[in-house]
Amino acid sequence: MLESTELRMQKSVAVLKDELSRIRTGRANASLLDHVRISYYDNEVPINQVANLSVPEPRMIVISPWEKPMLREIEKAILASDIGITPNSDGEVIRLVLPELTEERRKEFVRQVKQLGEKTRVAVRNVRRDANDDVKKQVKDSGLSEDESKRLQEDIQALTDRVVAEIDQVLDRKEKDILTI
Repeated sequence: MLESTELRMQKSVAVLKDELSRIRTGRANASLLDHVRISYYDNEVPINQVANLSVPEPRMIVISPWEKPMLREIEKAILASDIGITPNSDGEVIRLVLPELTEERRKEFVRQVKQLGEKTRVAVRNVRRDANDDVKKQVKDSGLSEDESKRLQEDIQALTDRVVAEIDQVLDRKEKDILTI
């Protein structure tokens, strides 16, 4: 019971980390392109399955397609995505130069990070509520003792506190990344 609760809470944290990887900081990171999909032989595939991604400089991502015709498809997909960076192609590779973030834009990203963090905390609290409801139901249905019920609820609360602390650490790291110039 406690294991399934922890698993559900950790899934919420994993979703948060995935969402945060899409928010760009002042530095280039290839995970910024993880959600960009390319049409490749009538299939939608992630960009890293049709090209090599590298970060040669702190504010540049270089995309080297494995097949020349994919250059145009990759450019279209990047332009259609929501990352807000214009690709520069020289016919061989595509360079994405991340512009320097303004202070206002950084603050906007921090607000977005905090909103995602709050959504994740709410999701974890909902998991806690469901687990506590299950414990209370077990007291009625299977005759779980009150002492055992109380102990389980305390364990669930301790687990919740630990996961919320982990969320806070993840958010603090991302916030520092965004605010670092």
